[in-house]
Amino acid sequence: MADTTIEWTDATWNPVAGCTVITPGCTNCYAMRMAARLDAMGVPKYEGLTRKSGDRYVWSGKIRLDEASLGIPLKWRKPRKIFVNSMSDLFHVDVPAEFIASVWGVMEQTPQHTYQILTKRSERMREVLTALDLPVLPHVWLGTSVEDAAVLSRLDDLRATPAIIRFVSFEPLIGSVANADLTDIHWAIIGGESGPRARPMNAEWVEEIQLRCRGAGTAFFFKQWGGRNKKAAGRSLHGQEWNELPESATL
Repeated sequence: MADTTIEWTDATWNPVAGCTVITPGCTNCYAMRMAARLDAMGVPKYEGLTRKSGDRYVWSGKIRLDEASLGIPLKWRKPRKIFVNSMSDLFHVDVPAEFIASVWGVMEQTPQHTYQILTKRSERMREVLTALDLPVLPHVWLGTSVEDAAVLSRLDDLRATPAIIRFVSFEPLIGSVANADLTDIHWAIIGGESGPRARPMNAEWVEEIQLRCRGAGTAFFFKQWGGRNKKAAGRSLHGQEWNELPESATL
C-alpha cells in the first residue's frame, strides 16, 4: 500500500498487477507507464508486465497475483480511503474468483477503511460477485470506468451488482456521455486525460455530466482538466472546485 496524490482517495493497494488494453480509454493508461518504470527499476512485481510497442510501453497481458500484499490493510489502524488495484483490474479475466474472495475477506476484516474498487470489466464484476455471494459491505464502494458513449452499458452492469455505494469514473473522458443513466449511481468522478499523449476533453462534456448528476442526485467530483501539464490546467469548473462525496460517506 502507498499514499497517493489521486484527489479522490488516500492510498492505493495492489494485490494484483498487470492488465490488458480493452477499449480506447486504456490507450494512454498511466499504470502502463508506471509499470514500465518500476520494471526498469528492478521491482520484481512488475517484471515483464509491459512490452515495448513502437515508442511506448503497453501491457503485455501478464497478470501477477501478489499474495504477500493481501495482509497490508490489516496493519493500518487509521481509517483511509483505499483505491484497490490502481495498477491492475481486480476483475480481469485472469484473476481467479478465489483470489477475489480472498481480497474480499481482507476488506471484511478492516471496516475502518473505505475501499474503492474501479473496473472496466463491469460484466465480470457482476457475474463473479453474484456467483460468489460475497457479503455486501457498506465500506466497499464498487465503480466502473466510462470513457465515452460506446461503453455506457457498463453502468447497467454496475446497477445490477450488489453494492451500497456505486460510482462511475468518467476518466479519461474522451467523448460525450450526455445520455448516461445515473440512476442508482451515487458518485461520479470526472477527469480529462493527462500525460504526453493526452487527448483533449471538451468542457461541454463535463457540463453534460454535471446536469445528469443534478437530475439523478449523484455526487459530482471534478478531478482535473488534464492535458500535458495537468497541474497548470487545474481542476476548477465554473470558478470553483467540486469535491462532492456520496451522502452516506462518512469520510
